[in-house]
Parts: sequence; C-alpha cells; structure tokens
Amino acid sequence: MKKVLYISYDGMTDPLGQSQVLPYLGGLSKKGHKITLLSFEKPNRYAAQSKHIKAICDDFNIEWAPQSYTSTPPVLSSLKDFHTMKKLALRLHREKAFDVAHARGYLPAMAGQVLQSKYGVKLLFDMRGFWPDERAEGGIWNRKNPVFNLVYTYFKNKERSLFKTADAVVSLTQAGKNIIQQWPFLNLKPDEVSVIPCCADFDHFSPENIDESKKASFREALSLKNDFVLSYLGSIGSWYMLSEMLDFFKVLLEFKPKAKMLFITPDEEKKIKSEAAHKNIDNQKIVCHGVARHDVPALLSLSDLSLFFIKPVFSKQASSPTKLAEILGMGIPAIANAGVGDVDLIYKQHFPDLLVHDFTESAYRQTLNTYFNGPAINQDQLVKVARQYFSLTDGIEKYHEIYSEL
Repeated sequence: MKKVLYISYDGMTDPLGQSQVLPYLGGLSKKGHKITLLSFEKPNRYAAQSKHIKAICDDFNIEWAPQSYTSTPPVLSSLKDFHTMKKLALRLHREKAFDVAHARGYLPAMAGQVLQSKYGVKLLFDMRGFWPDERAEGGIWNRKNPVFNLVYTYFKNKERSLFKTADAVVSLTQAGKNIIQQWPFLNLKPDEVSVIPCCADFDHFSPENIDESKKASFREALSLKNDFVLSYLGSIGSWYMLSEMLDFFKVLLEFKPKAKMLFITPDEEKKIKSEAAHKNIDNQKIVCHGVARHDVPALLSLSDLSLFFIKPVFSKQASSPTKLAEILGMGIPAIANAGVGDVDLIYKQHFPDLLVHDFTESAYRQTLNTYFNGPAINQDQLVKVARQYFSLTDGIEKYHEIYSEL
C-alpha cells in the first residue's frame, strides 16, 4: 500500500471535488492507501461547507490540507497559488515521505514534478484534459494578447515535460489517449497511458434509490406537475452552449407545447433567463434550481429527457462530462453533441439517435422526431451502458492498480 499526496487545484467544497475526487479517494483509502489531500478552496464555499468536507475526509481516514484559492489577478494569482502548492507539498513530504504524488491537472503535476526530481517520489499525471488548449479555446487566454500567448507557449512546453517525465499518465478519454500517442516527441506505448473517465457513484445516482417524497416535493415546489421536463445538469460555463441548448428547447416546444426546461444549477439564473427572453421563450418555461449533491438525484429524476451541448473543439477531445455518467445512471436519455471526448464512441454504439451532429433547427427537429416517433429507449439499457463505462468501483480499481504498480 502507498503513501499518497493527492494534489488538486479544484476545491473539495466545489461540486466537482465532491463528485470526482472524494469518492475515488475514499475507495482508495479503504484499499489501504494512506492519503493526504492538498486542495485549493474558494473562500465563500469553504466557509459554508468546510465542516461537511472535513467530516467526509475523517470518515475516509484522509488527511485534508485545504488552502485558499486566489482568483485575481489573472495568471499572477495562479502563480501565487502554485508557489503555495509547491511549498506545502515539499513540507508535507518531509513530514510523511510519500511514495506517490497523484496530481490532478497541470499545475498540481508541476508541483509533483518537484517532489519527483528532488526526492524520487513517483508522479501520476492525472491530466484531466489538454489544459493550455482549454484555456486558449475557452477565451481565458486570448493568444492575440502577447502576454497570454507567452503563457500558453510556456505551458505547452511544460506539457511536453510532464508527459515525458511522469511515471504514469491517466487520460479521461480514449480519444485523448489516441491524440497523446500520436505526438512524435513522446513515443509512448499503449500501456503507458491509462483511460479512466469521470465516473459516477451508482448507489447515489440510481433510479431505484430515489426518495419519492422528496421527488414529489420538488415537483410541487417547482410547478412541474403535468409538464414534459427537459433538464440540464451542472453549471453554465464557457464550454456549455447555452444559446444552442435553448434553440433546441424551442424546437422541443413544437413537439411538447407544455414542456419546461429545468436547469439544475446553483447559479447563473439571471443569465439563463435573459438568454431565454432574448430568444422569445416564455420565462415561465424556464426553471432554475440548485441543490446540494445529496439532493441532485431526486431533482434530476423529474426529467423526461436531458440535454447538454459542449463546444466540439480540440481540447474537448480529452473531456469526459461527469453529467453524462450521472444522467445515464439515472436511466434518463440524454441528447448530446458529437465531437466531445468519447461521447461519439459510446453513442454511436448504443444510441446513435440521441447524438446531434449539427447545431441547426433541422438537426434538432430530426433528432426529436426520431426520439418521439422511433423505438423507445429502455431505462434499463441506459443504466447498463452507464455502469459499463462509468462505474466508480471500476475507476477506483484502476487507480489502485496504478498505485500498486508504481
């Protein structure tokens, strides 16, 4: 069993930390690994949820070392946080003598690389996506700006270094792994990159484990009694195509005039409703409601159909949408677009009619016509596919194997 320093620039008080870090680390701790968790927390979320997260970590026997996340100014704030990350990683290693630095993303991997070169700690580069390209394609680093172009170039060079020196690499998608293996400067063998997608806890996201009274309460409170519900799960960020999803909803209204679109998100209600009004969608048709993680399955279970569109750019080839595993795990059909991670691979094999190839009204209409008038999709089939590809148990076992081999 290994002593592991898990480094995350994402906070555990963020929804992502609670769905995509803690469940894995809890499982790995149960397998005997001794885990120290270094994360960066947004002050407002930390104030609200730190006791809850600390209790989870204590239950899992994980030592948590939270640090404060700095948001401004751009670039300089990240440099400040990286300095804190590196300094604390070194101090923690001197206290605990880690065997493995499990780095979630590029900045954590750069900190882990310091431990690797200085003390021989094994580095697991859990890349999570092509981060420099995500920043550029998402408009966060505008490469027309010389400063941001310099930052982008710096991190692309660091990317090469991380892939070359890492003792193990994890990609979220087979598509991302294929791209990495095509890079001539690496010469990686197929078994040197593992694929572990964003998994879901199917005890939590299960149609069989829904609190029916809570579900009824949500339906009543949100006035969704007799409506066809199209849901969107998660925050609205730079990658999620809100305008196109609302266009899809407008076409859905041709098929289901009483439909409503439920956004399960803790923020951005003003932005969502403003965009809907701009498209002449009645605001009464748009419902926004955020809930804590433990209530997400009950609220999500109100869905007749779910939807997510993600910009199909280069960096998204390495992305595994967490929401996909959770929605399918609930037995809810999800309309998605082509060109993102392994979505094409999974959908073309199991439910090709749910895959949108063009962001046009005619494409949306064709997809919905097939959905409503074609063969029904069985709930059990959706759950089976989710468990085949996105089992948290399988994900934990794959990480355990990597730890054991390092």
